[in-house]
Amino acid sequence: MHRNKQIAIILPDTLQSLGLYSLLNEYFPPVEVNLFPSFDVFCAGGNDLFDYYFVQPETFTFNTDFFLPRRSKTIILTDGIEEMRCQQSLNHLMTKASQETIIEQLQQYLVTDTPNTSSGDNNKELSSRETDVLQLIAYGITNKEIADKLNISLNTVLTHRKNITAKLGIKTVSGLTFYAIMNGIVSGEEF
Repeated sequence: MHRNKQIAIILPDTLQSLGLYSLLNEYFPPVEVNLFPSFDVFCAGGNDLFDYYFVQPETFTFNTDFFLPRRSKTIILTDGIEEMRCQQSLNHLMTKASQETIIEQLQQYLVTDTPNTSSGDNNKELSSRETDVLQLIAYGITNKEIADKLNISLNTVLTHRKNITAKLGIKTVSGLTFYAIMNGIVSGEEF
């Protein structure tokens, strides 16, 4: 017997929650959607029987211990291009898109039942040294300090940064930091 998909919407924005709730119930029945205004309220319920979690990037970042093991079931609501690039290894829903586009994105996750499976190790394409450099960039360490810490030349650090930027398609330090947090390279709690 087919069971209804259990969906948790963990958003402080009431209008966004109700809009998503309405779209899910109208276009993807039968689903059981539960609304939570915060992660704390969600945790107070004490149940982890959801098939999908819809959250803001901040909620994901501040609760990586919970969401990283469930990242294939987590859909992050984004509204910016930079955020989308940072989350290539995560399921995301563009909230400022047209209703038609949002429904298509939802269908990709809910109907086809193929959540992003490449999320396991998107940073696999980075070498271990590039991952070390990315980690230090996320902590706000300067290029010179990175060179000193890793016992490599400044030119080597610059080359690693160039390669990281090329591989990930992310040019800003904030974008790289966000990527590092989302992919478990650094912990969001450390910031």
